[in-house]
Amino acid sequence: MGAGWVAGVTRARAMVSRRLGAQGVRRLATGRTLDDAVRYLGATSYRHDLGADMSLADTQRAVGAALLWHLRVLAGWQPRSGADAVRLLAAGFEIANAEEHLRTVRGTGLPHPARPYRLGTLATAWPRLARTASPAELRAVLTASVWGDPGGESPAAVATGMRASAAVRTAAALPEAARWAAGRLALLVGREVFVVGRRLAEPIAGRAGRLLGPVAVRATSFDDFRHHLPATARWALDGVDEATDLWRAEARWWDRLERDGHQLLRGSRWGSGPVIGAVALLSADAWRVRGALELAARGGGPTEVLDAPG
Repeated sequence: MGAGWVAGVTRARAMVSRRLGAQGVRRLATGRTLDDAVRYLGATSYRHDLGADMSLADTQRAVGAALLWHLRVLAGWQPRSGADAVRLLAAGFEIANAEEHLRTVRGTGLPHPARPYRLGTLATAWPRLARTASPAELRAVLTASVWGDPGGESPAAVATGMRASAAVRTAAALPEAARWAAGRLALLVGREVFVVGRRLAEPIAGRAGRLLGPVAVRATSFDDFRHHLPATARWALDGVDEATDLWRAEARWWDRLERDGHQLLRGSRWGSGPVIGAVALLSADAWRVRGALELAARGGGPTEVLDAPG
């Protein structure tokens, strides 16, 4: 095994110590005010983009920015294939940038939108997307890139198309993350079709069908959708009998991500597995921290849904 993997895996294992962890998340969530929670967070690895008098949304975004920074540092220590893996797993940040930019060019964004996430070497098409001046131009850039045609120019079409593309590419390139990607895509399609009531545009349906199967993607009822999903994706919907309860599966997906991340980190000594595991653990921790901040902003509350799996 090359020296690149030795350095990359060593850095990955060291970086997971930056997580807040279950105890820190519980302490954060039981704060009486958002200010209390932010003060506590200011002494942790999430302090990088925190500022005074930030709103809940801005504080949660700062948590995301801190996670992205950690992933950029981690990618910088990897050999090329390891950096490519981190880039795939960090695709959500480029999607968020594209969504915000699309709202801006459509004239429907906030008067003072948040600065785009700084992707650095984790970007794929973002520099070109950032230069687009219309929804049609943004769609054309996506279509010509690895993201593919989202099937429309609306924010919903672009967000769904990019998320489906990320899931399919992740499953194809990273066997260790294939079940995460398939489960995530099943949740996405289930919400879009059976909760929101939006059928998938053809480019997206075809892409999603590669991972979920064409029969599941064409299903007209939630029961049929669940029944025809492959086992690699069906696990994410276990115990969910109604589409309106899909939100309950979200926490279970993060639990699975964290359990698998621990196993990968403890697994093979060198190679992509521990790096992918570290990304999973860092990402799950940031998700729990964002949820804990919301609880603190409401005056504190029970943390069961945020508790890490034992």
